[in-house]
Amino acid sequence: MTNDQRLQGQTAVITGGGRGIGAAVAHCLAAAGATVIICGRSLPLLRKTATAIEAAGGECLALPCNLQDVSSVEYFAAEVKKHFHSINILINNAGVGAFEQPLHKMEPAEWDTVLNTNLRGAFYAIRSFVPLIMASGSGGHIINISSLAGKNALPNGAAYAASKWGLNGLSYSLAEELRSHKIRVFVICPGSVDTELSAHEGKDKSRMLQPGDVAHAVAAIVMQAPQSFMSEILIRPTQKP
Repeated sequence: MTNDQRLQGQTAVITGGGRGIGAAVAHCLAAAGATVIICGRSLPLLRKTATAIEAAGGECLALPCNLQDVSSVEYFAAEVKKHFHSINILINNAGVGAFEQPLHKMEPAEWDTVLNTNLRGAFYAIRSFVPLIMASGSGGHIINISSLAGKNALPNGAAYAASKWGLNGLSYSLAEELRSHKIRVFVICPGSVDTELSAHEGKDKSRMLQPGDVAHAVAAIVMQAPQSFMSEILIRPTQKP
């Protein structure tokens, strides 16, 4: 994206913003003029991303947050409200994967980690930040980063797939709930992206999607005309990896 400042005056919250897709989205929105607030569990990673954004002329605030803990998410939202009073964009990006074994061999604790981060965490963020989007008085955007695993079978990744199928259903229903408030809800479903989350075994990384590909879709969503919305975007690489 070019530095065209079309998001000047907008404030965006991005979960999992320290690396991968979240960091790419933060850089992209900041380059378009938005003030970005990134959260995650690793403050050093968040600060590294924030420093890079600020060095490029953007504005970024990094705050720690554990999305599996509702009190941590509520505290994070309170800190954002203290600084900005309202927000315009929420990107639910944070996620974890589990791709090593069939479901019947998965430990319940690992299941809980995947579902609590990928699905429950998005619920906690929506619950905490929708009031701040409403407070802007001009509507806004919620973008949930899902996966093609939320559309297709994923052997040895059933818990991850379940979390993303759930996130898709949540997104469709939430979109109907918030339309009257001028809040548009979107879901982006990428294929395998070259990040630490993705299982790369047997894949040509040079053909995989890159974090910037997802960031480009996010930017297109938040900059579209107000009378319509792209409720769902599926992203695939040009060549199969």
